[in-house]
Amino acid sequence: MPGTRDPIDRRRSVVYLETAPRAAFEVSDERRGEMNQRKERFVPHVLAIVAGTWVDFPHGDATYHNVFSLSKAKAFNLGRYAAGRSKAVRFESPGVVRVFCEIHSHMSGFILVFAHRYFAVTDDEGRFRLEGVPPGTYTVAVWNETVHGDPPRRVVTVGEAGGEVDVDFNIR
Repeated sequence: MPGTRDPIDRRRSVVYLETAPRAAFEVSDERRGEMNQRKERFVPHVLAIVAGTWVDFPHGDATYHNVFSLSKAKAFNLGRYAAGRSKAVRFESPGVVRVFCEIHSHMSGFILVFAHRYFAVTDDEGRFRLEGVPPGTYTVAVWNETVHGDPPRRVVTVGEAGGEVDVDFNIR
């Protein structure tokens, strides 16, 4: 997936296991994520979290914003708030949540909520690493906002705990 990234990083992808081993669902600590508002953008543009995570939406701009979503996985509206303030939302159901600003129609971001912890957001070169996957055979899929329909998938076998498997995807 290497390639150039536009200024708002719309080519960022999330790689994940379609089904996860039983231990993947044992999450005991409270988790928090963050999607900031800077220069009339959501930063990061793509955020991946585990269900039950609170996401803070700090306001780091000089102008007012209104963060909201009409997504099935989580609909919310934080109302308008000024720079220096922050509001939070808890995401409890898996799914893709598209986030917008009512005031700035060009602002949008994505929060991908998973029922398990085996996922990763790609880096600037399109690389990723899924940590702690136990031995077994899995289907690895990739989400990208430019892909419509079924996500690209690969079947992989992890032979030993901590073993490495290379998986390549080509997103066009």
